[in-house]
Amino acid sequence: MDHLLMNTRPLIYHAIFLLFLSLSISKFSLATTLSNETDKLTLLEFKSHIDSPLNILASWNDSFHFCHWVGVTCGNKHQRVISLDLKNNNLVGTISPHIGNLSFLRSLNLASNSFHGVIPSEVGYLTKLRNLNLSDNPILGGEIPVNLSHCSNLQYLDLQYNDLVLGIPSELGFLSKLQMLILRNNHLSGRFPPSLGNLSSLQNLSFAYNNLEGEIPNTVAQMKSLTYFRVSINNLSGVFPPSLYNLSLLTFIALTSNNFTGNLNPDLGIALQNLQILRIGGNQFTGTIPVSLSNVSDIQGLDLGYNNFTGTIPMSFGNLRNLQWFGAFYNLLGNYSVYDLSFLSSLNNCSQLEYLDVSGNQLGGELPNSITNLSIQLLRLRLDHNSIGGSIPTRISNLVSLTELKLGSNSLTGNIPSSIGKLTILNGLHLSKNKLTGVIPSSIGNMTRLLNLYLENNNLEGSIPTSLGRCSHLQDVILSHNKLNGTIPEQLFGLPLVQIDVSHNSLTSSLPPDFGNLKLLVLLDVSYNKFSKEIPAQLGECLALETLYMQGNSFEGTIPELSKLKGIQYLDLSHNNLSGQIASYMVNFPVLQTLNLSFNNLEGDVPIEGVFRNASAFEIKGNTGLCGGIQELHLPACPIQRSKKHKKHFAFKLILAISIAVAFCLTFFSLMALSCLKKSKKKSLSISTFGPSYQKISYKELHNATDGFSLENLIGSGTFGGVYKGKLGPDETHVAVKVLNLQKQGASKSFIAECEALRNIRHRNLVKILTACSSIDFKGNDFKALVYEFMPNGSLEMQLHPEDALKQLRSLNLLQRINIAIDVASALLYLHHHCQTPIIHCDLKPSNILLDDDMIAHISDFGLARLLSKSGKEAFFNQLSSAGIKGTVGYAAPEYGMGSQLSTNGDVYSFGIILLETLTGRRPTDKLFKDDLNLHNFVKLALPGRVMEIVDHSIFNKAGENDNMVSSWSDWTSGQTECLISVFQIGLACSAQSPINRMDMNRVALELLSIKRQIPLEA
Repeated sequence: MDHLLMNTRPLIYHAIFLLFLSLSISKFSLATTLSNETDKLTLLEFKSHIDSPLNILASWNDSFHFCHWVGVTCGNKHQRVISLDLKNNNLVGTISPHIGNLSFLRSLNLASNSFHGVIPSEVGYLTKLRNLNLSDNPILGGEIPVNLSHCSNLQYLDLQYNDLVLGIPSELGFLSKLQMLILRNNHLSGRFPPSLGNLSSLQNLSFAYNNLEGEIPNTVAQMKSLTYFRVSINNLSGVFPPSLYNLSLLTFIALTSNNFTGNLNPDLGIALQNLQILRIGGNQFTGTIPVSLSNVSDIQGLDLGYNNFTGTIPMSFGNLRNLQWFGAFYNLLGNYSVYDLSFLSSLNNCSQLEYLDVSGNQLGGELPNSITNLSIQLLRLRLDHNSIGGSIPTRISNLVSLTELKLGSNSLTGNIPSSIGKLTILNGLHLSKNKLTGVIPSSIGNMTRLLNLYLENNNLEGSIPTSLGRCSHLQDVILSHNKLNGTIPEQLFGLPLVQIDVSHNSLTSSLPPDFGNLKLLVLLDVSYNKFSKEIPAQLGECLALETLYMQGNSFEGTIPELSKLKGIQYLDLSHNNLSGQIASYMVNFPVLQTLNLSFNNLEGDVPIEGVFRNASAFEIKGNTGLCGGIQELHLPACPIQRSKKHKKHFAFKLILAISIAVAFCLTFFSLMALSCLKKSKKKSLSISTFGPSYQKISYKELHNATDGFSLENLIGSGTFGGVYKGKLGPDETHVAVKVLNLQKQGASKSFIAECEALRNIRHRNLVKILTACSSIDFKGNDFKALVYEFMPNGSLEMQLHPEDALKQLRSLNLLQRINIAIDVASALLYLHHHCQTPIIHCDLKPSNILLDDDMIAHISDFGLARLLSKSGKEAFFNQLSSAGIKGTVGYAAPEYGMGSQLSTNGDVYSFGIILLETLTGRRPTDKLFKDDLNLHNFVKLALPGRVMEIVDHSIFNKAGENDNMVSSWSDWTSGQTECLISVFQIGLACSAQSPINRMDMNRVALELLSIKRQIPLEA
């Protein structure tokens, strides 16, 4: 028996094992099924939080196994989700916390979408995660979750171009396997965590465009694998980080636009011999440029601009054979010495050099012939704003790849060599403000790609070469303040010219009649020449003209027909021999700011409408035959004439008045009939337009809430009515009540337009509508009103331009202004791209940007808004509002004045003007803009060197320290200035004359989020 038992025991054990294995497999199969179901449910929950305008998630249904859904990858073994990749799909929504249930997930990539809200802390449950990329979601905000440190396998973390705030969690230092950490272009503040020194595997670190402050910790020296270190555009301080000298593998260092100070270590180039890019511009570094940098043989880019470096540029830089980009602009280099430019000959050895900029220094001496031996790869050469003398070398033509040559604001003499015409791909030639003589060489006509020609303030003579007509892309021709003669060649009138300035020369004869061909012309200045005969009527066909200066010539005859120039802002015809009467059409110029007709031979009645209402906006002195006008002119009254012509004119007026009256009556009765017909077919607008969530409200309630719409409660007024503050309901909620003046033409349509625009849109930066009222008042008259959330800090208009008694309250600093700009940009991005039906606001201006308790901006007043057609290409003009109303003077896009269709580009233009106004404190209609300046050009001409002259000085205030402006200004750094310039450049790009040249709001939002000012958060 024992023997039998011993023989059968292995069989029993084997049977038990098979049974156990069978049970285990069944259990595992069940567990796998349950786990798979969890992943599927998690994905569906994730989908429920987002919208997919491109219908990318259409496959996420039961027709397909979830492992085959778009963007989903499963592992072969367990059929669990290991990767979710939905980058660049225009998704809108929030990231579901359920994402933490995908326990096998190794890669999560949601980059380049429009997620908002916060990063859920449940991401920290994904312990297998290796790659996390949530970048390029401009309104994804909140803090970086601390428990990301639990993702112990994380290797790549990319959160750039988001809206993250507060500090960088020190717990990220626990991610020992991390190789890439990119947090650039957010709103992160605080200090650089010393704990990050524990990331010994880290290769790429980028914290640029944030608000970090303090010094770089010495623990960074422990990151022995680091090759890429970028902390540009922050508020970091201290000397050049000593810890970086110990990281010999570094190939890229960017410290641009911070507050770093002190001298560079003379051995920098010995310690960091693997460097390829060194960007340290926009700081306060002093001392000399380390000669040891010439030992860094692989260096390609060297940016030292906007610092306080002194001494000379090392001759040994010629050893940098791979150098492509060298910028040392706006320092204190040189000593106005004849030896200052010696370094140029050494750079002849840098055969890869493409960009050389040493403008804005103290470089003296003569321009050496050696510049003609620089790399034939050279694209841009900038030596302007120095004290360089001598002449332009004939062999400048050797630099055949040049696209930009800037030698302006120096002391160059001699002629412009004709050989310069061999630079056939040049885009910009800047030789202004020198002492050049001789003629403009006709060979310039060989530069067929030339866009900008700036030769003003020299001693050039002769005629304007006709060969310029071959420069088929030429936009700006600035030749003022020279000794040119002849006339303007007719060959120029086939070019896409935007600006022509030939003022202060000796040009003669008459103006050619071909000006009507210049459809893009914005500025024409022919003042102070010797032009004669009549002003060509063809100028009236230059519909884009904003500035027309013709003063100081000998023009004669009457003022020509220029009534089509609806965009004209500055018009000067003074000091000529013009005769006849003041053109009556001038009263109809909608944006005309200054008009000068003085010192001519004009006669007759001075109008009293339009620009002639304001004595400070026009000049007519020196015309002895004028009479009438406004009282301030003190002109004699015009005699009453009863000539036949006058009688005929009176009879014509009478007949016209009778015809109008008859037409009015017919129109009135037709409208009454049509109104009755509509009432029979269509119900009037009711509060149900907004849906069931809005509480109905009566006229009586609004009357009581605003104390009978008393003047004490009137907080604003506009085209179609007034806005009153009030207290509504038993809890006395503060509200703003917009009451429509239904006597105003278009008011009812404005009400309907605003209702239609606001009924289905929700965004934190759009004003919140609480309810509406369409009823009758106590007198039986129609009454319409909209009720909004009350904004206690008023409008941006009030903040930028307070009344005299409130000027001491004006305290918007740079951070607040940029935050307001970001808020408005986010709202426009939503309206243009993320609404089910895209919306054009059409009347964006500071008074329509309201600020809540936290100074968060909200766009209001959608009374002129247009809904886009399904094609998205143009606004349809239905019953919502009048197609003739296109915004406010100064903020409306210029193409609207020429009859162009409404588009989102118009809102972008308005935003650009608002951004420029926000930084300069000047309205686009400011009287200080004279001659050839509007707000756009005022900023453009000042950048970058004179930015501090145009910025609103209250921008330097620190909160609560408005009396200490000078002190705050003195603390301003070059890095902060660079940030300010960048914001100005966005404003210029948005307010470009041509709609096709304007930035898209998606890019605007990203760029603004990427620009961080250089003053502390508490400022």
